[in-house]
Amino acid sequence: MKAIFKREFKSYFTSPVGYIFLAIMLFFQGWFFSNLYLNGMSNISYVFSDMCMFNFFLIPILTMRTMSEDRRQKVDQVLLTSPVSLWGLVFGKFFATLAIFLMGYSMTTVFQIIIVFQRVTINWLVYIGNILGITLMGSALIALGIFISSMTENQLVSAVISFTVSFLIYMLDNFASMINNNIITKVVGWVSFVGRYNTFVEGVIDYSNAIFFLGFAAIFIFLTVRVLEKRRYS
Repeated sequence: MKAIFKREFKSYFTSPVGYIFLAIMLFFQGWFFSNLYLNGMSNISYVFSDMCMFNFFLIPILTMRTMSEDRRQKVDQVLLTSPVSLWGLVFGKFFATLAIFLMGYSMTTVFQIIIVFQRVTINWLVYIGNILGITLMGSALIALGIFISSMTENQLVSAVISFTVSFLIYMLDNFASMINNNIITKVVGWVSFVGRYNTFVEGVIDYSNAIFFLGFAAIFIFLTVRVLEKRRYS
């Protein structure tokens, strides 16, 4: 798994993907924080809340090539017949992608330090809750994206499908608000990524939300391994 992690992590910086992702993330975070700072506000949670939408549309950029590129270049045949376990292969790619994703949020620590220098009392536990929330939701979306990438050898197809699915997940709450049905509203509320993530933004660490995101990620990591197993023995 360690070798796969290093290979995958490095690949993000031997192509424009990693640089483009980080540039977009840092630009919008800086923009949101500057507006926050100029308005005399010190709650960094607003930056995380404003960035929520971008996670749904930027993560597919990271995941679109994780499996599909290996398949297109026929590298997957070497990986599938190597001593590396399929779980190690999938987790290596998963953690490398998650590491790049979290690098995109490293600037928020700088924002916190800037606020501290202004002698404003901040709640670091709320910040930790925000980081935990973004890590959990990011993990779920990354696992989904890797699974979709494993289903095709075309990066563009992988990206389009991931974008579409991510968009539908993001818009679930809006769709539910258009339907006046209590059962549908409750079901959507239970599966709502945005709703569950917002509890972390508010500084509330709800274990049921953490279990939901981890369970979602685990399901799609398992499905990805199953796809690779089928390909290995086909």
